[in-house]
Amino acid sequence: MSQAAQTHDPNKLGRAAEPNPDGPAPKRIVVSYGFWIFLLSDFILFACFFAGYAVLKDATAGGPSGKDLFELKLVETETVLLLLSSFACGLAGIATLARDMRWFQIAMAATGLLGAGFLALETYEFLHLIGEGAGPGRSAFLSAFFALVGCHGLHVTLGLLWLTTMMAQAWAKGFREDILRRILCFSLFWHALDIIWVALFTMVYLMGVRG
Repeated sequence: MSQAAQTHDPNKLGRAAEPNPDGPAPKRIVVSYGFWIFLLSDFILFACFFAGYAVLKDATAGGPSGKDLFELKLVETETVLLLLSSFACGLAGIATLARDMRWFQIAMAATGLLGAGFLALETYEFLHLIGEGAGPGRSAFLSAFFALVGCHGLHVTLGLLWLTTMMAQAWAKGFREDILRRILCFSLFWHALDIIWVALFTMVYLMGVRG
């Protein structure tokens, strides 16, 4: 068989076009797999904080307990703001699928503003408790409370920084494949924070006030 016939052999071309099963996985799969590992490790981190709080919630050292300190109206407002921010993040995902830059930016901005409102109320709550002498050094219960709720607040702060970065990247580079992967990862992260807060609101605040 001549060299030209070998070059245009359709069977050979078909074999060349097939992915190599022994080769590296596509970047999309690597990024997705790695990010799910990160999320699972984050859930394990929060599980440890939840366990620590469950053990220490009655260790008030003669000081105030959650029933004496927690203001449910304030925390309910925080919860509504965070749930609405998650809804706005979902709208941003829909705008991404539609490749609508205008609505994507609007929805992400709404997500950021609602998340910032949540953080502002949480900061007010912390400062108010510290001002009343119920800081993290008052008892083991308050140490566990500030550690658990503060860890979640730190994650929300990092999420807001990530959010502004994604808005800027999408605006400058458009809906490229790598940008779409990052937006998806951010959405998973933000919704995960929402799930953790619902558990935190139930276990810390609702059960604390009843206790």
